[in-house]
Amino acid sequence: MAADSKPETLLHPGIAVDGHGALSRRVYAEPPHPYRTPFARDAARILHARAFRRLAGKTQVFNRLPGNPPGDHFRSRLTHTLEVTQISRTVAHALGLNAELAEALALTHDIGHPPFGHAGEAALDHALQAHGLGFDHNLHALRIVTWFEERYAAFRGLNLTLGVREGIVKHSRDYSSAQHPELAEYFLDQFPPLEAQLIDLADEIAYLTADLDDGLDSSILTLDQVREAVPLFRGFHNDVLSLYPAAPQKLTVTEALRRVLNALVTDLMSEVRVRVAALGATTLDEIRRTPQRLAALSPAAEANRAAAKQFLYACFYNSPQMVDAHSHAGRVVEGLFAALMADPGLLPEDHRAQIPTEGLARTVADYIAGMTDSYIEQLWNRCGGR
Repeated sequence: MAADSKPETLLHPGIAVDGHGALSRRVYAEPPHPYRTPFARDAARILHARAFRRLAGKTQVFNRLPGNPPGDHFRSRLTHTLEVTQISRTVAHALGLNAELAEALALTHDIGHPPFGHAGEAALDHALQAHGLGFDHNLHALRIVTWFEERYAAFRGLNLTLGVREGIVKHSRDYSSAQHPELAEYFLDQFPPLEAQLIDLADEIAYLTADLDDGLDSSILTLDQVREAVPLFRGFHNDVLSLYPAAPQKLTVTEALRRVLNALVTDLMSEVRVRVAALGATTLDEIRRTPQRLAALSPAAEANRAAAKQFLYACFYNSPQMVDAHSHAGRVVEGLFAALMADPGLLPEDHRAQIPTEGLARTVADYIAGMTDSYIEQLWNRCGGR
């Protein structure tokens, strides 16, 4: 038990994933490390992966204003991932869960995203639908860590533990064995451990507060808009204005957003404790077999989160300033997809080798999904894009 953890705030130790139990098993057996747990090793493998480094060049929401060069302070997919990791590890530690597993899952939760954020993902999925396929960033992340990453002479992929691979697949949604028989080893008839469940909420909390920050910083959002539409922010902002009446507006916003994030994280921890206590669960198996996932916000906090998310969609993600960026992402992704389908010789040799087993459309999608924003622009231009 950590010195700064109170026993009454920790869940029963039987709920946490055992750092050396069945979920620490790897596809290829490896000797134990002298001073690192299996999940700590997984976190390091993800951190050192090429796909992880490429997140620095992938859009979170946007990286520039129309007509301007890229901004240095807007979140990339990488900085967002690091923020989610900080929240996830904090929550897991405070609840007495396996913080190293939560850290590994947070580090890899967005590793399967293609360039251009959600607009790029939607475009790639649309291109694949014409071939009877689709794009799912969770399943693509699994392909990355089990096959595309090549760092070891003994095997393909990163040889991550079963617990991390299960969490990659299931942290944000559930899959049926009928539709995805290839995922049978990931306990599709059960919910994932709490360490995986909390990642989706940490993701929501991180991007909600960060996107309000970036939206205000870019001037796409105004402070009056945010105060009017997001009651949780308005309440904390009023508190800050009372405490620091002479503070610059930027600092009052930062202080308010910090309080919003802290309130949502605290609520998440409290609600998990309440739900586990109501269930009377003391084992991981009981967590897996509940009627619904246990990681959630309280009804009041969930209403605040939903209101903020609705506002962001209406006034930020789908704002007039973002329309051109989304349209451009669609043109580039779908245009390059069509160009590579028409001339597979443009694919690198290692990707062309995948065509006999994966098919051309999936191979092209795999290639595009791994690109950064700048690289896909360069290749699109070389292919005659306009």
